[in-house]
Amino acid sequence: MASTKLTKTFSGSGSTTKFTASFWVKRSKIGARQEIIAKWYSGNNNATIRFLDDDTLAFVDYSGSTTILGKITNRKFRDTSAWYHIVCNIDTTQASSDDRAKIYVNGVQETSFASNTVYSQNASISWNNTWGNHIGWSGNDGYFDGSLSHIHVCDGYTYQASAFGSTDSTTGEWKIKTSLSVTYGNNGFFILKDGNSVTDQSGEGNNFTVGGGTLTKTEDNPSNVFATLNPLYGNGSYTFANGNNSLECNNTNNWGITVPATLGATSGKYYWEARQVAGSHTDYNVFSFIQTDYNYTGSNLISSAYLNGIQTHSGGTCTLYIGTNNNNYAKSGGSNISISDNDIVSFALDIDNQKGWIAKNGVWIDDLSGNAGNPTTGANALFTSSTIPSGQMYSPCSIQYYDPKCQYNFGNGYFGTTQISSAGTNASGNGIFEYDVPTGYTALSTKGLNL
Repeated sequence: MASTKLTKTFSGSGSTTKFTASFWVKRSKIGARQEIIAKWYSGNNNATIRFLDDDTLAFVDYSGSTTILGKITNRKFRDTSAWYHIVCNIDTTQASSDDRAKIYVNGVQETSFASNTVYSQNASISWNNTWGNHIGWSGNDGYFDGSLSHIHVCDGYTYQASAFGSTDSTTGEWKIKTSLSVTYGNNGFFILKDGNSVTDQSGEGNNFTVGGGTLTKTEDNPSNVFATLNPLYGNGSYTFANGNNSLECNNTNNWGITVPATLGATSGKYYWEARQVAGSHTDYNVFSFIQTDYNYTGSNLISSAYLNGIQTHSGGTCTLYIGTNNNNYAKSGGSNISISDNDIVSFALDIDNQKGWIAKNGVWIDDLSGNAGNPTTGANALFTSSTIPSGQMYSPCSIQYYDPKCQYNFGNGYFGTTQISSAGTNASGNGIFEYDVPTGYTALSTKGLNL
């Protein structure tokens, strides 16, 4: 949602003393001010829930030049692989100032604040008035970059986190409560339920509109977190986009600086796809997987870690990396593989049997002896136990040189903002891919890790 905003103007005012907002959020970009839910009238009259540029969370309400609510956490929200459930509520009728505004994260009330200005008793709040209501934007700036799900706003009612979530009795994790007993009020709403619909599910008819950008549905959700590229790595040499599934190099001198995925595995069978996108140069995209027990920051991993993959060149030919060694050109059917812009490279990684395969546009390439690869049967792997040692963790990774672009599909069914053209078969039912997923393989996600 880096340039996407949802808007709604309400026709009548609601409660002046009580309010609750509940939402699930997964960040893609950190270190920047980003709005989540905002009521905006003018620069000095607004109420917002936002991340600040130091990655703290702010729950604020301004009346002119006066801060009538200013709760800013000491806690920083920097985990780009996690979904956070956040609940902010208000009841200014409470006698105790500590009870007039609260923040909950994953079911636990926040109690440590860098700033903690609270409403005076019976103060009038801005949240339920007729000002413009925005999701992912403030009415001024601060686009949110990431994913949002299950956004509830209750006008005139104060609910704790337990109204919207619960602890899983088996895993101990905080999860979405799908059967709710809450009242939304005149200016309340429930949007982004299990998809990208902005139609209000609360029964109040408060539908939003997409006021700019593209609102994309994602398979990644609080109950099943998918791998993405990890923006904490890259040493400042890359630009991340589209939920950290798109990557562009912005430094011609960054050869070897690796961007791993946010998830890795020590066992199981996994499938993912990458697409080369046209850029000023096509030298070089390296699509690969890597052993993850190394320090990534700024180091040249091609010479220091087990990296297996394929490197594209501006001429279209490709170099195969087996372990850390450049193995000249990968052969397929007696000729060099050629990967051009918009070609899709697929990976099948069988950690259990220490094997790996690569496909171009759905066709698995031969091994180095010219034998046809087949991940389903386990035949003729490009990568074997010599470069996939047992007992280690492996993760997809990407390396670029000059300024190419690439897009990854770890199971969301998109390359960038473009939906895949025709979904392949997937026996595991986990993830949506362009090509058929080999039998026994699944997406690299929290669900996939536990299949």
